[in-house]
Amino acid sequence: MTKHFLTLLDIEKTDIQKLIQRAIELKQNFKKGDAPELLKNKMLAMIFDKSSTRTRVSFEAAMAQFGGHAIFLSPRDTQLGRGEPIEDSARVLSRMVDMIMIRTFEHEKIERFAEYSSVPVINALTDLYHPCQLLADVQTYIEHRGDIAGKTVAWIGDGNNMCHSYINAARQFDFKLQVATPKGYEPDSEIVRAAGDCVVLSYDPKIAADNADLVTTDVWASMGQEEEQKEREKSFAHFQVDENLMKLARKDALFMHCLPAHRDEEVAANVIDGTQSVVWDQAENRLHAQKALLEYLFLKSK
Repeated sequence: MTKHFLTLLDIEKTDIQKLIQRAIELKQNFKKGDAPELLKNKMLAMIFDKSSTRTRVSFEAAMAQFGGHAIFLSPRDTQLGRGEPIEDSARVLSRMVDMIMIRTFEHEKIERFAEYSSVPVINALTDLYHPCQLLADVQTYIEHRGDIAGKTVAWIGDGNNMCHSYINAARQFDFKLQVATPKGYEPDSEIVRAAGDCVVLSYDPKIAADNADLVTTDVWASMGQEEEQKEREKSFAHFQVDENLMKLARKDALFMHCLPAHRDEEVAANVIDGTQSVVWDQAENRLHAQKALLEYLFLKSK
């Protein structure tokens, strides 16, 4: 049966925890010069409706390190960009490649694509979720501090796709998530409701950061929201992660950001460049977490 990865909840709890350990193992082995060609001659199609640095390079490098190949497809390169039905593109591409990665806007688009694809489909970001980033984030926390279960994570900022994926991560990895957003920017109520008592919402960053083991944030205006930038700057003015906010977290708390970051907007420069920041390890781990994901989906879909 074809296995897709559209949200973190698509992988069983025990499997996703094993996947993180596999990512750590693959990273360690790679640094020792051990790079087995586990996906030799396999093909990954990468469909980008939204541009990216980390997503493209990490997936393309992952396939190369596994002995496979990746094909980059922008809207200008495919009939999807000219109005071909998603169902038709899914049927055709899945007869030519072994896996398909999509970075797009509407989550419904990737759900429809997966419905008609005969090979695994990976959500590399939609407006609703960003699950691949969370694999890297959890891997990074475990590498630095050990098991994330039972810990407290603070999400400061917009109730966006990253926030939604952190909510699902709290369910899958058993940590407590304290979310602080401005009024009107809360995460999706159904996603919050499904998480139960894993998630606590507030409108005060100080409440969210209190005693947190990890503090994380994102830009105030994501791709497609550029016209809202000025309005959002006003709404989020008191939601910057700065040294004072980090002092409310635990002394050994880590700081993460999915990048790209706007220094001195959502995060103070001395925080993202400071000793508690692990954003560069976090970015690097996109590569290794996705290698573990690619291997998992390929083996599950044989």
